Amino acid sequence: MLLEKKKKRSYEINSSSMADIAFLLLIFFLVTTTIDMDKGIPMILPERGGEVKINPKNIAKILVNAEGAVLYDNRIVEDMELTDLLETRIKESGVDNEGKPKLIVSIKTDRATEYDRYITILDLVKEAGATKISIAEPDKE
Repeated sequence: MLLEKKKKRSYEINSSSMADIAFLLLIFFLVTTTIDMDKGIPMILPERGGEVKINPKNIAKILVNAEGAVLYDNRIVEDMELTDLLETRIKESGVDNEGKPKLIVSIKTDRATEYDRYITILDLVKEAGATKISIAEPDKE
């Protein structure tokens, strides 16, 4: 009996078309992927037009300095205190013909104020129930 030695078979995976497949998958996912776009701050801006006279009693001025401190009615306040003060003032101001509070909240920042701090103050003002918010431009230096 002759026993022949079996040759070891070598197994290979043909990888010559792997680059083509990877490229096609890359193109497929680039074409089919949707990218979410930030919509920004959801605010309704007024139409361009004439000026409207406003009673100074119906304007609440908020100033935010470069360090993030908040000045409301010429005194420094904390975040939660700001919300409470605005809620009270909004209730006192009454409502207009459309049923919205008459109070207009004007937010003005320093040019060096951090954007996150500005957005935090804007959120606090909205949380207090303000619907009319004026975003004042920082002073030019």
